Amino acid sequence: MTASSAVTSGTLVVPDARLYYEVRGAGPLLVLVGAPMNAASFAAAAEQLATTNTVLTTDPRGHCASPLNDPDQDSTVLARAEDLARLIAHVDAGPAVVFGSSGGAVSALALAQTNPDLVTTVVAHEPPLREMLPDADAQRALTEDIIATYATGDVIGAWRKFFAQAQILIPEPMLEQIFGGDRDPQQVASERFWFAHELRPTTAWVPDPPLLRSIPTRVIVGIGAESIGQFCDRTSRELTSALGIDPDLFPGDHTGFVSDPAAFAARLQEVLDEP
Repeated sequence: MTASSAVTSGTLVVPDARLYYEVRGAGPLLVLVGAPMNAASFAAAAEQLATTNTVLTTDPRGHCASPLNDPDQDSTVLARAEDLARLIAHVDAGPAVVFGSSGGAVSALALAQTNPDLVTTVVAHEPPLREMLPDADAQRALTEDIIATYATGDVIGAWRKFFAQAQILIPEPMLEQIFGGDRDPQQVASERFWFAHELRPTTAWVPDPPLLRSIPTRVIVGIGAESIGQFCDRTSRELTSALGIDPDLFPGDHTGFVSDPAAFAARLQEVLDEP
């Protein structure tokens, strides 16, 4: 256990949004980012890492305390990368190591491509890079069906299809428990935005492996030890193959930083400390 770090929170106004962020700890700048996962999702891991790092977490655009001026605007990968660039410049503690998970991993890779001077290392944990898969056409159709299902109001049906595509086993009673009945309005709003405005642009983004190999930014690709065979395991391995590197295994599954933040944070620090 670590002592609780003092947390400084703030809001950065950008041309089309207000970005909520939190900073804790001292040392080199380490950014933990998701999409749609928000700052709260990384809080426990951030506490662990704040003993040796200045840790920046944020609510991505359109979620929780980071509202868009136009709530019907898509959350594009390049817009999220620019948000990260602005936040790193704003806290004035960079260049940064950027750990991104899921959609946040896609944001982090895009940041490395557009602003490599701001990023010494990117750790892309299970990026859902659908277009790199050999069956991308079929996967694209599944994504569109998921989005269409949610748009009809069938929330549980959309999540059922999402987890099926992700190859993550969620028992039906758990689906009903998590996504049925009375729910937190903020969670519902974030979910609605993700299905309507974020899932499609995130999974459609295509990285530039030759560019990522040429820039000075170190690129690390992480996979959950319990994610073997899942959708994001497949996409991550396609990325490592294109980059000519081996993946690094992390504790847990797609959200190991939530289920075991201490072990996950320790592994992240270990990976970062490797030469």
